[in-house]
Amino acid sequence: MDRHPRRWLILIVLCLSSLVLVIDNMVLTVSIPPIAEDLKAGAQDIQWIIDSYILVFAGLLLTSGSLSDRFGRRKVMIIGLALFGAASLVAAVADSPGQLIAGRVLMGVGGALVMPSTLSILITVFDDEERPKAIAAWSAVAMVGLVGGPVLGGALIAHFWWGAVFLLNVPVAVVAILAAVLLMPESKGPWRRPDLPGMLLSMVGMTALVWSIIVLPRDGFTDVNTLGALAVAVAALTGFAVRQVRTDSPMVPLMLFRNRVFTGASFSLVLLTFATGGLMLVLTQYVQFVLDFSPTDTGLAFIPLAIASLLFNAIGAAIGKKVPARVLTSVGMLIIAAGFALLATLSVGDGFAKVAVAMLVLGIGSGLGMPAAANALMGAIPGEHAGVGSALNDTIQQSGAALGVAVLGTVLSSTYTGAMAADAPEPARHAITDALAASAATGDHALAAAAREAFNTATSTTFTAGGAAVLVAAALTLVLMRDGAKGGGAEAPAEPAVEAAG
Repeated sequence: MDRHPRRWLILIVLCLSSLVLVIDNMVLTVSIPPIAEDLKAGAQDIQWIIDSYILVFAGLLLTSGSLSDRFGRRKVMIIGLALFGAASLVAAVADSPGQLIAGRVLMGVGGALVMPSTLSILITVFDDEERPKAIAAWSAVAMVGLVGGPVLGGALIAHFWWGAVFLLNVPVAVVAILAAVLLMPESKGPWRRPDLPGMLLSMVGMTALVWSIIVLPRDGFTDVNTLGALAVAVAALTGFAVRQVRTDSPMVPLMLFRNRVFTGASFSLVLLTFATGGLMLVLTQYVQFVLDFSPTDTGLAFIPLAIASLLFNAIGAAIGKKVPARVLTSVGMLIIAAGFALLATLSVGDGFAKVAVAMLVLGIGSGLGMPAAANALMGAIPGEHAGVGSALNDTIQQSGAALGVAVLGTVLSSTYTGAMAADAPEPARHAITDALAASAATGDHALAAAAREAFNTATSTTFTAGGAAVLVAAALTLVLMRDGAKGGGAEAPAEPAVEAAG
């Protein structure tokens, strides 16, 4: 197709729309203490403030992608941005935990409408030659938000109040909506009857799956909450798969998984986000509890990761035209595994220098590997399914990250408890926060030192597990992603229906 004359301006709008979602989730990590104090929120309230967004977002992703293919990707993105902005305003002025949770639920709905539309619009606006550069830029935005979110959140809270972290979304959403109306073409796939049973089954199944992952570390695998949620997830997702095979207008064409590139990229991204999702959880705790960083300093500590990732995103996009996607993806993953290996050798007295080197290595690997995998996955999807294909990409990464947080968080917790002395106070044996608090209250510096050593042992074990997952991902990439030689690694997607912006 002819290249859209405003495609790079459109990319800026798409990146801005994605950035606001990523930053919003990251600023919440540093906003919880003042929110809890101001709204008198208990532990359960805080849990729902965090989890309500994740549950709604994950549950609606596939449905929103399918709707965007049918009714128009620009239209769905604009609706999502408007809802996200309005819900952010509700959250900013909330004066009770219930109101804030309601705002977060609506933000989850808006976010689920926005995220798949951004990537699906991207692949319809950019052709095969320019798409790797565009996807690299779109991927880099997530890293900027990941690092910049806590820093920005800390600054806003220091100078204003916790509601400012939500209020910030409103003008960004307004600008993105205006730019979308003025700059973007509308695109959609051929009309097909909406698959309402499929939508319902996917929402129930994904919500139950994410909920089971959330409660697993807290309640254990044998608890009725975990088993019940898993049973609902398995039943609903199995029903969803059966429905997709039997219906004439499937919401998700399961034939996509017959494509080796799509399947290989999917499994690789699940394992990669499994490892990196757990990485953020573990490393943020390590630098705060062992290296004694503040929340703002913790965000700044990830700057080497962000800089290296941004730089090698560009390098990867440039060489992706000449190097097969599976090679570039697997090399990136091997470098990421090397970063995990460096983190696994940390000791209490190392300071931050070794962490910074590991961050640089991880950034190099992420910059090379993740955009290549995402481009290969999206290149394997026909243009008529761009919306649901983008939603699949987002769902895969969200599920992998959530699973990584749950499983690697459990590994961290159990290894820490096992490494603590049996005669240590019971709360201190289960959480380093309790150990450090007890040490500060009693002046027992030996307890704090023992807790830091135990936590160091636990992080080493966890990083080793994460690195192993990335190595498996690299192997799967080499074995499965054999179709197609270059960049996208698959047949070019079919051209979507594109309308003039109106």
